[in-house]
Amino acid sequence: MSIHSCTVHEFPRPDREYYAAAPVQWDTPMVSRPRRLAPSRRRNRRSPLPLLLLLGLTLFTGGFLLGRAEAEGTQAACAAAGAGAGSGEPVHVLTVPGAITSGGEGNPASDGKDSAVPKDGWNLILVNGDHPLPQDFQIPALTQLRNNHAIDQRAYPALQRMMDDCRAEGLQPTICSSYRSWEKQEELFQRKVQSCLPQAGSLEEAEEQAAVWVARPGTSEHQAGLAVDIVDKSYQLLDEGQEKTAVQQWLMEHCAEYGFILRYPTEKSALTGVGYEPWHYRYVGEEAAGEIMSRGICLEEYLEDI
Repeated sequence: MSIHSCTVHEFPRPDREYYAAAPVQWDTPMVSRPRRLAPSRRRNRRSPLPLLLLLGLTLFTGGFLLGRAEAEGTQAACAAAGAGAGSGEPVHVLTVPGAITSGGEGNPASDGKDSAVPKDGWNLILVNGDHPLPQDFQIPALTQLRNNHAIDQRAYPALQRMMDDCRAEGLQPTICSSYRSWEKQEELFQRKVQSCLPQAGSLEEAEEQAAVWVARPGTSEHQAGLAVDIVDKSYQLLDEGQEKTAVQQWLMEHCAEYGFILRYPTEKSALTGVGYEPWHYRYVGEEAAGEIMSRGICLEEYLEDI
C-alpha cells in the first residue's frame, strides 16, 4: 500500500490584494455598476441661434413701436393743422375758445340794414343780402375739422352724428367747405366776379351775377360757422348733378333728423337770393329743421311764421 503524500505548494502573493466575499454572498448575482465617465475637459459650445433670434425680435419690436409712434404723431399733427387725407370727415381735434369776429376790424358789415342776429336763438340766425352779419358778430367757439375746416362748437355733435350715420350706410360724404373768415369770403367773391366779367357789361353787373352764386362778404352763412358744403366723394362738382348722387339723396331725406336743412332748395332763389345748391346744409336745430324740410319751405319763410 503506497502512501501518497500531499505536498502543499505555496504560490507567491500577488501585488494587488483580492478579497473574497463572505460565504452568504457567494450565490448573489453580480450587478454591474454603470461606468462613471470622467468629466470632459472640452467645453460644450452653446449655439448662437437663440441669442440671434432674441436680438432680432427685440430690434423688430422696437422698430415697430417707434414707427407706430411716429405715424400716430404725424397723423395727429396733420389733423391739428387741417391737412387730413382728403376725406373731409369731421374729427374733433381742437376747440378754439373765445370770440371770433366774422367781420374783422375795418370791414363794414351792415350798411344800415337789419341785423342778422335773431331773438329766438343762435341757431336761427338769418344771413343773406338783406340781413348781413353785424360788424361785432362773434362765434363763441369753433371746432376744428379735417382739411382745415371748422364749425360752431354747438353744432358740431349733430354734424358728426350725421356724417357717421351716412357713412354707416356705405356712402362717402365729404365736406368741401365750412366756416369762412371775412377775408376768405372776399377772395371767393372776387374770384367769381372775375369769372363773370367777360359776359357782363360792367363790373357792377358782374358783381350782381356773382352774388347769386357766391355771397358777398358779410352775407354768407359760412361766416356764421353754421353751414357746411357736403359732396359725394365720387362726384365733387358743385352743380345740379350733385342732387343725383347717393350721398345727397340720403342727406336730403335724413338731414332734418340731425337739425340740418338744405338751405338753398330749388325754386326758392327769389326768397333766399341764392341759386339752387344741393350741397349746402345749414344747422338750425331739430325742431326747426323738421318743420322746414317737411313743409318744403326755406329759412326765410319759417322765420316769418314764428
